[in-house]
Amino acid sequence: MMPAAKFPMRCLLLSSLAGLLVACSSAPQTGSGAGNAGGSASSAPRPLHDGPPSYMQDVSQIPDAVPTPHTGAYKASPYTVLGQRYHPMQDGRSYREEGTASWYGTKFHGQNTANGELYDLYGMTAAHKTLPLPSYVEVTNLENGRKVIVRVNDRGPFYSDRIIDLSFAAAKKLGYSDQGTAHVLVQGIDPVAWQQQNNPNYLVTREAVSDAPVAAALPPEPVENVQTGLYLQVGAFSSNQAAEALRQRVQGVVGGTVWVSPVQVDTRTLHRVRVGPLASQDEARRMIETLRVANLGTPTLVTVN
Repeated sequence: MMPAAKFPMRCLLLSSLAGLLVACSSAPQTGSGAGNAGGSASSAPRPLHDGPPSYMQDVSQIPDAVPTPHTGAYKASPYTVLGQRYHPMQDGRSYREEGTASWYGTKFHGQNTANGELYDLYGMTAAHKTLPLPSYVEVTNLENGRKVIVRVNDRGPFYSDRIIDLSFAAAKKLGYSDQGTAHVLVQGIDPVAWQQQNNPNYLVTREAVSDAPVAAALPPEPVENVQTGLYLQVGAFSSNQAAEALRQRVQGVVGGTVWVSPVQVDTRTLHRVRVGPLASQDEARRMIETLRVANLGTPTLVTVN
């Protein structure tokens, strides 16, 4: 477990933030989906002390976070915690820092993060004091060489000289959950460059990311004309094989109708992976959250064409 001295500081932080940062160091819900994804914070009683979960999962089966280009505004405004003013960086892609990492678990599981999401201790997420939210970083345990990729969606840690707070799952994958801290190297990731390097068929450009609508900002209003149909587009590929691979992954998560829709764009054929039809925008919001928690990116709401 983590050093006991850390926990009173978290309690003090929770009372001082009063809504600005509901949990000083919580992090996405990316991963196994054990948290309450898509609603308010859990109403279950919170443990008095932080620590590991009583139910243990095989973290080797939990995939790392997948760096996904962000289509909305970043959270990077200055803020004050415990009398200290923090000025988040506006671009974390070239960030690199070596220092001490810690982790947090049951006390914050299901609680709101600084990014307005819900912390899942089995998700691959992290908290950082000054990286823009959300960001993606690679964390290397310099004591054993293990690496993970996490999604930064929370603020903290504000105790001692620790530079990053990882979820329990991430810390366990790095091999330091028992001792509580580790000496690590944290490096920022450019999601577009990462996708282009790891997925040659990925078509998103930086211009498309900056111009794209915020898919998650959907009002919970019913859609009357269901015949036209609402769909979520999870990805678009020039390779049918890549689209089919994603379709199978999404199918395993949502259990609904997931299909590949080809479309001709100039001289190219794009294979779009879509979910639906969906009955309402409220259902679309829930589905977007489910896919995001499963590390499948942030889908775009579209109508059939």
